[in-house]
Amino acid sequence: MNMYVSNLSFHTNEEALRELFSKFGTVTSAKVIMDKATNQSRGFGFVEMSSEEEGNQAMAELNNKEIEGRAIAVSIAKPREERTGGNNFSRGGNNSGGGNRRW
Repeated sequence: MNMYVSNLSFHTNEEALRELFSKFGTVTSAKVIMDKATNQSRGFGFVEMSSEEEGNQAMAELNNKEIEGRAIAVSIAKPREERTGGNNFSRGGNNSGGGNRRW
């Protein structure tokens, strides 16, 4: 089960996140999302547990629990949406941005 964990302290690292959730079962992955420009935590992450039962128990016990001075939120992670880079506006056609156009 993959879970989204938000409102993390900016000092929480992946090892601390793994340790916190491991009390409820096997953690297959723990990831704190970092800002690419500053390499600082963005205050959220993802934890994957080996079973739905363990994940549900962890969510029930940890959601709204104060960790490092912050009440974290734990929920089921939603699938990642496809993102496009740059300006997200359409020019019509195949979005090639050029060519002969008749307006």
